[in-house]
Amino acid sequence: MIVFRYLSREVLVTMSAVSATLLVIIMSGRFIKYLAQATQGILDPSALLLIMAFRIPGFLQMILPLGLFLGILLAYGRLYMDSEMTVLTATGMSQQRLTLYSFAPALLVALLVAWLTMGLTPKGAEEVERILNQQDTLTEFDTLVPGRFQKMRNAERVTYVEHLSADRTQLGGVFISEKRRSADGAKERGITVLVADSGRQEIQPDGSRYLILENGYRYDGTPGAADYRVTRYDAHGVLLPKASVSGEITDREAIPTRELLGSSKRKHQVELQWRLSLPLLVFVIVLLAVPLSRVNPRQGRYLKLLPAIFLYMAYLSLLIAVRGALIKGRIPVEVGLWPVHGLFLLIGLLLLYWEPLQLRWKARRATREVALGQA
Repeated sequence: MIVFRYLSREVLVTMSAVSATLLVIIMSGRFIKYLAQATQGILDPSALLLIMAFRIPGFLQMILPLGLFLGILLAYGRLYMDSEMTVLTATGMSQQRLTLYSFAPALLVALLVAWLTMGLTPKGAEEVERILNQQDTLTEFDTLVPGRFQKMRNAERVTYVEHLSADRTQLGGVFISEKRRSADGAKERGITVLVADSGRQEIQPDGSRYLILENGYRYDGTPGAADYRVTRYDAHGVLLPKASVSGEITDREAIPTRELLGSSKRKHQVELQWRLSLPLLVFVIVLLAVPLSRVNPRQGRYLKLLPAIFLYMAYLSLLIAVRGALIKGRIPVEVGLWPVHGLFLLIGLLLLYWEPLQLRWKARRATREVALGQA
């Protein structure tokens, strides 16, 4: 029992450290992406922390299996390097018993991953989608940052203001450059540049919003041509686009698990299989990690780390590839993701029993040679 607690503690502590490091790295990369969207005026900066908080369960459901895999490799690898595993082996600790002990922390991780995939991640993804839908309802006034050029309408419009009031209704030093297209929107017909000393937002009774520019100029023309038309105005109205927001959930990850159960839609069935696959993945990687953690002290504890990571990435990549094929209908949904788990389960069993089988074969060969020599 003491050995069991010791091994479990070593695996869980190492897994926690690795998972925390991976979570910080992944969250930093995603935060930079969202921050870039905020600087472009696509997202409201005040919503960034909420989006990141609701994304954490989705990150953890992918990080925890990898953290457990690396935790077993690093923890048991250290025990082999310090000859602690040699002492345990001398007292009767076989690879099979070590694997059985490793299933205990794996069960905790699998239950946590199942809780994340079935409950927290869909709720978090739903909240993120709701926040992003709310961002679509924001006008350019809600995302403008004074003193910065910002792209709007998928880079069709560039807006710049020098000053912006606290209630975001009054602008000063306005510059707007917008591409003009043909009636069907297929062909570009030049650009329109608006400059004004000030501007304000005006809401009509029907809910439409206008940007009223005051005391400025309008330039219409085509870059490279000399046929620009300059118009001076005292007041000029620019219609701000209305965003239509759909309440329908479009992200499969945001669909509650209860809606996936019994659904006849292919995408829902594949999503349910994916959510069930992640907890199952945890147990399969234990069979892979335990034999791969066995190293010779003379070879170094990191000798098998890189091949092991490649094996894990192959496992996960194949799952993702098969999921894509299932969604596109290239593979029957009845087949599902289970053959991938079966393949790597077989690889894990081969790795686990390969050395005992080799020892048995050598013992049988030696017995035969002795018997032939005596004959």
